[in-house]
Amino acid sequence: MDDLAATNRTDGENGTAEASAAPGAESGPMPGARAQPKTDKSEATRALILETAMRLFQERGYEKTTMRAIAAEAGVSVGNAYYYFSAKEFLIQGFYDRMTYDHAADARNRMANTRDFAERLEIALTSWLDTAAPYHEFAAQFFRTAADPTSSLSPFSDESHPARATAVELFRDVLAGSELAPKLDAELVELLPDVLWLHLMVVVLYWVFDRTPDTERTREFVRRSTPMAARVINLSRYRVFRPIVRDAKGLIQDFILPTIGKTAVK
Repeated sequence: MDDLAATNRTDGENGTAEASAAPGAESGPMPGARAQPKTDKSEATRALILETAMRLFQERGYEKTTMRAIAAEAGVSVGNAYYYFSAKEFLIQGFYDRMTYDHAADARNRMANTRDFAERLEIALTSWLDTAAPYHEFAAQFFRTAADPTSSLSPFSDESHPARATAVELFRDVLAGSELAPKLDAELVELLPDVLWLHLMVVVLYWVFDRTPDTERTREFVRRSTPMAARVINLSRYRVFRPIVRDAKGLIQDFILPTIGKTAVK
């Protein structure tokens, strides 16, 4: 029945397809039409589909990989694949969610023994580069879609909110666990995690187009830009810079944060 329903869909469609019940799945879809399985079996099936998709994207390219091919390679029905990921683009959302979770866990482990803000920030950014390294070869294929402001794959979209919220919370920890946090204006402390996430987006953009071995130019960009960002943030605590800080906060609140879909969970 699932296969019959799935044949009425177009493989690779961008729209959100209606999810059919799948064997072993016990819960409804997450925002963005991503299923949220509860049982070990359903979670294992979802992970298998996602891992298979990532492998095929690497081997064949994103555009040439269909949902039917992913299902066949994973050994599940097409209807089952559509239950967990109601369109091909949501496989990328699932990938974003998983990679962001892995990045946050790795970064927290690496920066556990330092309170220096600049060092913690560099660790968090470098950790992202290391976590994303296996996917660099086909990242540009995703970027073509993610760069479309109307695409659900955009890092600024509502559909990308879960991954974005995880990343923003990491940068909240980067700041909160540092020696700098108690010295800064409380309003600035509240805004900075989103700003630091935007800094990561600049790094990601540079990384996508970096073709140096081991993306060394991006790593050098992180090494050189992080101390500069830390110095600017540190200067904000001095009274002489308060007017500039207030102006910067106004720009961020009025023009930047409103573009970022749903705001991060505070």
